[in-house]
Amino acid sequence: MKKVAVFGNAGGGKSTLSKKLSQITGLPLYILDKIQYQSGGTEVPHEDYKHAHQQILVTDRWIIDGFGCMETLWLRLDEADTLVFVDLPLYVHGWWVTKRLITGYFKPPEGWPSNSPILKSSLTSYRVLWLCYKYLTPKYREYIEQAKSIKNVYHIRSTKQISQFFELVDAGD
Repeated sequence: MKKVAVFGNAGGGKSTLSKKLSQITGLPLYILDKIQYQSGGTEVPHEDYKHAHQQILVTDRWIIDGFGCMETLWLRLDEADTLVFVDLPLYVHGWWVTKRLITGYFKPPEGWPSNSPILKSSLTSYRVLWLCYKYLTPKYREYIEQAKSIKNVYHIRSTKQISQFFELVDAGD
């Protein structure tokens, strides 16, 4: 496990999982939302984001958390030796987006740039939930099915499997 891509629908706990995985493995963590957006939620120029993404991909060790854009998504998944697909039931993703919306006013959400607009970003997450579930999640499932013969693949489908994943990592699997 040297190059890890953590991906899945909005509100699945990817940033929290990625942070803990980085602490356990010592791999450097790159959070795409913090690369793609500046403090306050302003998007960086697309070419700057793509360049920063490529600079990470060519390094030897990383955990990359998040979506980014379609253009960089599949490059990242192809380059990774380990895929962690957070594929919880849609209602869990929805509940966790809601929880993040409420708690985000008291504690900034894990993995978000500082001073991110909580309401605007949460509304975007709500819009993305169904679209991702309907169009992208099936492609993710197909991709990991094909990749599991050549990559380490962790397909996390329940909150219980999140803790089991860390038990595996701690055991050195």
